[in-house]
Amino acid sequence: MDADDSPAMTLLRLLAEGAPASELGGVTDPGGEARELALRVRAAFDSRRRREAELTALVETARDLAALRDPSGILEAIVRRARTLLGTDVSYLTLYDPAAGDTFMRATDGSVSVEFQTVRLSLGDGLGGLVASTHKPYWSADYLHDQRFQHTGTIDSAVGDEGLVSICGTPLVVEDQFVGVLFAANRSPRPFSPDQVALLGSLAALAAVSIVQTRTADEVRRHTAGVERAAAAHDRFAELVLAGGGVDDITKALGDLLGGWVALLGSEGECLSTHGAAPVDDPRSGGLSASPAVSMTYSSGRLAHDPDSDQWAIGVKAPQTPLGALVLGGVGVLDDADRRTVERAAVVTALVLLFERTAAEAEQRVRTDLVSDLVSGRGDPQSLAARARTEGVDPAARHAVLVADADDQVPRRTLLLAAHAAAGPGSVVGEHDGRVVALVPSLDAQQAAVELARRLARLGRVSVGAAGPVTLTGDVPPVWAEAVRTVQALGSLGLAGQGASAAHLGFAGLVVGSAPDVDGYVHTHLGPLLDYDSRRGSELVKTLQTYFDAGGSPRHAATELHVHVNTVSQRLERISALLGPSWQHPDTALELQLALRLRRLSAGASPATSRPRQR
Repeated sequence: MDADDSPAMTLLRLLAEGAPASELGGVTDPGGEARELALRVRAAFDSRRRREAELTALVETARDLAALRDPSGILEAIVRRARTLLGTDVSYLTLYDPAAGDTFMRATDGSVSVEFQTVRLSLGDGLGGLVASTHKPYWSADYLHDQRFQHTGTIDSAVGDEGLVSICGTPLVVEDQFVGVLFAANRSPRPFSPDQVALLGSLAALAAVSIVQTRTADEVRRHTAGVERAAAAHDRFAELVLAGGGVDDITKALGDLLGGWVALLGSEGECLSTHGAAPVDDPRSGGLSASPAVSMTYSSGRLAHDPDSDQWAIGVKAPQTPLGALVLGGVGVLDDADRRTVERAAVVTALVLLFERTAAEAEQRVRTDLVSDLVSGRGDPQSLAARARTEGVDPAARHAVLVADADDQVPRRTLLLAAHAAAGPGSVVGEHDGRVVALVPSLDAQQAAVELARRLARLGRVSVGAAGPVTLTGDVPPVWAEAVRTVQALGSLGLAGQGASAAHLGFAGLVVGSAPDVDGYVHTHLGPLLDYDSRRGSELVKTLQTYFDAGGSPRHAATELHVHVNTVSQRLERISALLGPSWQHPDTALELQLALRLRRLSAGASPATSRPRQR
């Protein structure tokens, strides 16, 4: 079969042409593995495009809601967009009535029941009443039979009249003000995924801000300058995201609008972005992540101010998912419009981070699958090479295999993402057998390990064991195993936080490793001599052994070998040429003697047969 007509190449061409999964599934593949991998890649691409489309739709929603002024028009736009984004049969929104102490149906999309469209929910009753009383999202795949909720005849009758089965509700909350509940529902027992719940929550956050802003339109009009500034900020954030901007653009825009410095902290306290002279320190020693303003916003869930440091902070979060915090300084007193600007920046930042995280996790799953298959030796080599090229990796280039291990204080996900960022172009980073693995293009595994450990040191004590180099089309599994033994040796030898290869550790790595590679160790140190003896029929290895046994005396070695002392000297010069002039240094000599002894033992020689050292 022509290589261009192979199933793998056919699938690759279809992937490059954007063929749907149904067309990929129709390709004849005797083993089925290439087709399965192509379908997985197609699914990853589709998931990424779907996430990008959802982000674009949310930003468009933010812009549309900001442009509307009619309260009823806003509510209708919210439920219509919720139904479209989640693809449900029905969406609806209830508003909180402070006077009655309950919520009432205010807007629906897809509803056909008059009874349902006029129902009221007391706090605590039904799914919506529980959301309203706790301000937390709830969902059920079969509401009428779900005993977690307090059922009432009125609510169950309305739900049954509408024919709803699965329901998801999330609160509309701005700061500590409860606005209402946004729902998505289906007329079939279809469960809601965490991604759908988070998406509905993000839309609810936008909807809540828009509803509150509309309710206070009269007050906003009395502060025209502030309104214009806040609206301009909102539009600017929306335009930035629509233009493909990221968190750096958001922090810069917020700093420009308020005239101070801005820093965005991640969920682990790490600095994700800054603008201006932000006092960012190493998270391990405190810094902004330990500032009172950040502690207050995490505790209160709203914009907080620390007058002593003149810092403001607001949490950046999706429903039940803290993503970090925006910290500001040098802005003085913030009026209502400025505070709204900060809140809008936090909402938009949360959307960007949420979808960046989702996209990054999808991409990382693809990389992890590739790394795991490479180091375990699974899969067809041609398919693995094609997948590597898809990730921007040259499978024919020589790569160092690096294994990173960190303190318990460093989360595995943080280490994985940091290693991906630090590995550099042409590398691929993933996980296998619970370990973070990096395949880095390099001809020097030791140097690659030291450099990666240095770049990851900001996280804490990160050890990096290295082996190789090896091409990705070569025999990667034994090289991976050697890298694992090396990183284990670093910890056992009290060298945590460093990077090293097995060759650099020498006999220490051989002794500590869980599965010592004796043949590899011997070949590493004696390989040039063994190869020379094999080609020339010489006795350099024997001469070296005898020289060491003779206490480093060429004359005594000559006697044992029954040759002239000049012959021994010539052989020692040849050994220096092959091993380098430092082979008689005590450390190197110790490694060579251990390699010689291991070679003799592995060949079946008894220690008792070795000749005594002569003095």
